[in-house]
Amino acid sequence: MLTMVSAMDRARRLYGARPAMVDDEGTFTWSEFVDRARRAASVLDGLGIGEGDRYAILSRNTFRNAELMHAGYWSGRIPVPVNIRLAGPEIRHILDDSGCKLLVVDEALAELAAADELAPWRDRTLLVAPGQRDAAGPQYEPLLARAAPAGAHDSAEDDTAILLYTGGTTGRSKGVPLSHRNVFANGQQCAIALGARTDDVFLHAAPMFHSADLLGTAYTLQGAAHMFLPVFSPESVLRAMERHGVTVAFLAPTMIIMILQDPAFENFDLGKLRLVFYGSSPMAVEWIRRAMEALPGAEIQQGYGLTETSPILTTLDPEEHREALESGRYDRLKAAGRPVTGVDMRIVDDDGDEVPLGEAGEVAVRGPNVTSGYLNRPEETASAFRGGWFHTGDVGRMDEEGFMYLLDRKKDMIVTGGENVYSSEVEAALYQHPGVNEAAVVGVPDETYGEALFAVIVPAPGASLDVEGMIAHCRERIGGYKIPRRMAFVDEMPKSAMGKILKTELRRLYGGDNA
Repeated sequence: MLTMVSAMDRARRLYGARPAMVDDEGTFTWSEFVDRARRAASVLDGLGIGEGDRYAILSRNTFRNAELMHAGYWSGRIPVPVNIRLAGPEIRHILDDSGCKLLVVDEALAELAAADELAPWRDRTLLVAPGQRDAAGPQYEPLLARAAPAGAHDSAEDDTAILLYTGGTTGRSKGVPLSHRNVFANGQQCAIALGARTDDVFLHAAPMFHSADLLGTAYTLQGAAHMFLPVFSPESVLRAMERHGVTVAFLAPTMIIMILQDPAFENFDLGKLRLVFYGSSPMAVEWIRRAMEALPGAEIQQGYGLTETSPILTTLDPEEHREALESGRYDRLKAAGRPVTGVDMRIVDDDGDEVPLGEAGEVAVRGPNVTSGYLNRPEETASAFRGGWFHTGDVGRMDEEGFMYLLDRKKDMIVTGGENVYSSEVEAALYQHPGVNEAAVVGVPDETYGEALFAVIVPAPGASLDVEGMIAHCRERIGGYKIPRRMAFVDEMPKSAMGKILKTELRRLYGGDNA
C-alpha cells in the first residue's frame, strides 16, 4: 500500500534497531520513534481529535514536531503545519479555513499563539515542550508518558495525509491536501533521484511547515536517520553536520551562500556530508563552483517542485553539475533538470496544446505525487487542474534532451511595450556583475509601455553601484528593451521562510508612487 501508515510500519519492522531521530536530547531508533508517534496518536484521541479531523502544528523543526505529524499519518488524523512566520490574522485564516479542532504549539512559539486572533483556540491548545511546564492546559510529554500506543488506521491511498498551505506571507494562503499516495510516491521518486541510503542522516533545515520538508520521506522509506534543526544559522548547520554526522542536507541557495561565507566554516569537519540538495530558486554558477570546491566530498544536486506536487518534479543531478562546469556549458546549470520517475511533463500554450521543443509555455504535469485540487477553492481548482494535468503557473521551455528550463512564474512575466520579458533572464544578466550579491526584477506600471522593468539589487559588501553603471553592464548582455531603467539598491530583500525573494512584496513596495 502506498500509505504513510505502511511506510512507518515498514521502517519499524525492517529498521527497528537503527537510528530514526538523532538529536541533542538523544537518539531514537525506528521502533522507539514509531512507538512515540503511536502514543502521540492516543494523545490526540484523548483531546477529542477523531479520525479525519484536522489539527494545526505551530512549531520549529523538532523531532516532537515529526512524531506529531506521523501520529496523524498513523491514525487517520490530518496534521496542518502552520508557517511560524505568519501574523495572528494569517494564522487565524488557516485555522478557520482548515477547520482545525486543536492547536499544537511549540513552547518557543507560545507568545505567537497568544495573539488575540487565536483566542478561540485557547482552550484547545496542546503545549509541546521537553518536560512538564508551569502552564495552563494540556502538555504533550506528560500526556505522552501516560498514553498507550494507538492501533494503525486502515487509510486508503487517496485519503488525505497532510494539509499544507501555500504562500501566506502576503494575501490569502491556499490549502493543499496531499494524499498518502502523493506523499509516499514522491518519497519513492526522490529516493531514486537522490540515491537515498539506509546509512544516511538527513538534515531538516527547511522549515517543516513547507512542502520541501517532505523530501525527508525518501529517507524514511530507506530507514535512514533524521536530524531536525530548530533555528537556522550558518553556525547551527555546521555544528549539527559535524556533531550528528549529517550525510544529506536540503538547503535553499541563500542558506548555502551564508554557510560558505561564515568565518567559522573552516573550523568544522564535514567529512560525512555526501550530498547537498538545493532548491526554491536557481544558484549562480559562481556559487555552485564555490560550493563544490569548499565541499569536495559532497555532490551538488538541484530540485524543482511545488506544494501541489509533494513537492519534487525535476532534478538536475550531480553528474550534470560537474559536466556543466568542466565543459563550460554553464547554461545547463540554469535548467531545473529532468522530470523524476513517474512524472509526465509538457510545455503548453494558453489553450493547453503542447508547444514545440525550445518554445516557451506553461509547465503542466501529471503523476502520482500531484494533488487533486485545493481545499475550499473550487474555481481555482478548476482553473489549475484541467484534463488530467496540473497547470503549474510556471513558464518554461524543454530542450531536445528533456531538460526543463524555468523562465518565470506566469504572473512574473513582464509585458513592456508589447514585448514579453522573463525576469529570470534579466536577473541572470545582473548577477554577472561582480558587485551584485542579489537581484530581482519586477514589472511596475508605466504610462507609456504599460509595464516597465524595475530592478531591486543588494550590492556585494564594499561594492558601489549606480543605475547608469548597471545599465551599461546589461547593454552588453541583453537586448535594450529588457534592460531596467529604474532600480533600487537595498541592504536586504524580503524573503520567504525558504529564502525565496518575495516579488509580490517588491511589486507592492515599488509598483506605486515609490516606483
